[in-house]
Formats: sequence, C-alpha cells, structure tokens
Amino acid sequence: MSSRATGRDSAGPQKDPTDAPAAQAAAADREERVAFGEREVDARDKPGLVRDVFRSVAGRYDLMNDLMSLGVHRLWKDAMVDRLRPRAGEAVLDVAGGTGDIAFRILDRTEGGAGVTVLDLTEDMLRVGRDRAVDSGRFGTLDWVCGDAESLPLRDGSYDAYTIAFGLRNVTHIDRALAEARRVLKPGGRFLCLEFSRVVLPVLDRAYAVWSDAMLPTLGGLVARDRDSYVYLVESIRRFPPQDELVERIRAAGLEQVRYANLSGGIAALHSAWRI
Repeated sequence: MSSRATGRDSAGPQKDPTDAPAAQAAAADREERVAFGEREVDARDKPGLVRDVFRSVAGRYDLMNDLMSLGVHRLWKDAMVDRLRPRAGEAVLDVAGGTGDIAFRILDRTEGGAGVTVLDLTEDMLRVGRDRAVDSGRFGTLDWVCGDAESLPLRDGSYDAYTIAFGLRNVTHIDRALAEARRVLKPGGRFLCLEFSRVVLPVLDRAYAVWSDAMLPTLGGLVARDRDSYVYLVESIRRFPPQDELVERIRAAGLEQVRYANLSGGIAALHSAWRI
C-alpha cells in the first residue's frame, strides 16, 4: 500500500503548462463563474472550496452516507461493482474514492488480485481510507493519490477500468473530467459513474425533495457539525445533469456504448461506457 500526495506520475508524460489547450483553459477559468451550492464563485476557487467541504466532513463521511441514504448507498455501490465485474490482474482507477468504499469492494471481489489506485482531491478523505485499509488488513494492492479529476496525474492508457462514485457532481468542469477518464483508460477499458440523479417516480420525487431540502442539512449540522457543507451537497445534487444529458456528455468525451440504469427510482443512476 503506497501513497503519493501530489504531482504527476513520474513514469507518465508531463503536461506542458504552456501548451495552447492548457493556456486557453486557464484563461477561460479566470473569467468563468460556476455554481457552488446556492452561490456562484470564480471557477479557479471551486476546487479549494470543495476540498474544504470534504476536509470538514471526512471523519464522519461514511456515517453521514448511511444516515442520508438509510444505508441504501451500500447496495448502490455493490451494484456498481457487480456491473464492473473486476478480475484479478486488472488495474482500476477509483476517482473521488478517498474513504475506500469502492476500492475495498473491488479487492474483496477479486480476492486482492486487482490493483486499485484511489484518487481524491482531499488528503483528509484519503487519510480516512488509508486508516480503514490498515484496520481491515488490506495491504499491497492499493495506491493512494491526491489529485484532481480534471487533470489526472496518471499516464495515458494505463487503466482497465475507471470508477467514480458520488464524485462527478463535485468537479468544476464535468466535461474535462470525462475527457480525462477516457485518456487514462486503455482501449477496451470500462467507465462507470455512480451518482445522484433525477427521481423518475412522481410520489418518490416529492418525498425525496422534502428529505433532501429539510433533513440532510439538519443531519449535517447534528452529526457532522457542519450544516453549510450539506447545504452545498444537496445543491450539488440538484444541479447535476439528469440521466439522458449525462449520457450525451459521456459520448461527447469520446466514450462509447453509453447506457445507464436507475437505482431506487432514479435517486441514483449508474452510467457505464467503454473506451473503444
């Protein structure tokens, strides 16, 4: 089990900060305003604000997930790994997976035979995951990397699968993160995204809206002692693209055979695709 705090993979290609696409993106970011919860912020500031949210809730993140979903998030994550069908010898990248929930399931499914890189924007979340790995005796097949989903510090075409669970809605530019997912996948590699989505059942959507707006921030204040962070998380769910729109954006990133399955009536959705 190893950890890299920051920086590009030394074995991989380095991006030239002066190249035209990077310079154009940086210039655009200087002028762009993006949503952060109920307000708009400078695009350059959002990663730091997201990092602050997860730094604040890291220690109670798993408990809050249980309370927020009444434990159902565990079934959704099981469904994600069921769909992935990981095999021993594969290299899997789990993005925004700091606490290890998806990585541990992959290891358990392959009896420790898969190599999993866990990447997260927040070192505090990775610290929770590393501690859990030590406590559960999982050694040797996990690599922990602090990095940004929009600029992965990893080599082109180096992974058999890319997973991201409840993390895509927190990136500043979804399309950049999707393009990076395609870049690091090998030809024939699998992409899986589990995310909160649009409820498709009429009665459930109203009940879920009440639960999200009223109860989640309250629980955040009582349990995680951070109501404001959970106001942000609720708003990030509301602003995330609905299922069909996300399908089109995944296709636009160059991934193919895109499909999705609604979970719990669309409270969450599991999108899958391939790099051909």
